[in-house]
Amino acid sequence: MKPTLFILAAGMGSRYGGLKQLDGLGPNGETIMDYSVYDAIQAGFGKIVFVIRHSFEKEFREKVISKYEDKISVEVVFQELDYIPAGFVPNPEREKPWGTNHALLMGKDVIHEPFGIINADDFYGRASFQILAGMLKTMADKTHNYCMIGYLLGNTLSESGTVARGICQLDDENYLTKVVERTQIERIDGVPCYKDEDGTWKKLTDTTPVSMNMWGFTPDYFDLSEKSFENFLKENHNNLKAEFLIPTMVNDLVEKKEVKVKLINTPSVWFGITYATDRPEVALRIQELVDERIYPEKLFG
Repeated sequence: MKPTLFILAAGMGSRYGGLKQLDGLGPNGETIMDYSVYDAIQAGFGKIVFVIRHSFEKEFREKVISKYEDKISVEVVFQELDYIPAGFVPNPEREKPWGTNHALLMGKDVIHEPFGIINADDFYGRASFQILAGMLKTMADKTHNYCMIGYLLGNTLSESGTVARGICQLDDENYLTKVVERTQIERIDGVPCYKDEDGTWKKLTDTTPVSMNMWGFTPDYFDLSEKSFENFLKENHNNLKAEFLIPTMVNDLVEKKEVKVKLINTPSVWFGITYATDRPEVALRIQELVDERIYPEKLFG
């Protein structure tokens, strides 16, 4: 059975100023997602599942899915604020859904095989998809054993402002011992730093391994997530900003020794769009890859 790729595309791109998932950056209007789907097909994934919002479904189907739905099986699921277990009522003033692991839960009914998960607005590189697909194909009969494609922090920062990254700690065999989502990371005097909970800036290194939300899971992760999400809502259903995030969920499971997560380094260089000012650089880098014939001029003709 071929693995599935689950793409998180429900975010509205508030810092970017629009639906960056639909922004054409390639020479023929290709989105970053198009390159991810192209690489996934080449790597041997058998199905793509998108999680989006109902509010832009029509535009998404017309501009994105129509390009390759005849080349690979595609399904769409939806993340909305009120898609939560019975008995919980969100604060009426809350506007955003509950984060990346809540989005992941939306795929439970359509994913029954090992699956990778990525952000829609990150360019991960072909080798990363090949590595992830290879790992997932070995995980069909396993449970509670997952993987993550790791990047170097110094290669993932934006010159336009702070970024969020999952900061990883590893044992001697490259298994995660801890992953903490840091939501404010930027260079200060040339050094990568993050703002701690108390408001102080702490130094990191360019070689710090980080999660870019490129994970490999088996379907048992859905069951673990459902249980954890109910506990999360008991504590946070009235919180306007609390988010149920994949790194936080994974960290909790790892610290309790309920799962093992292998970090696999990739030779690919990540790039992506966090702010509108990142767009020209990303478009230039994609054009360079096309010029080098790593990608065709038109991905899906």
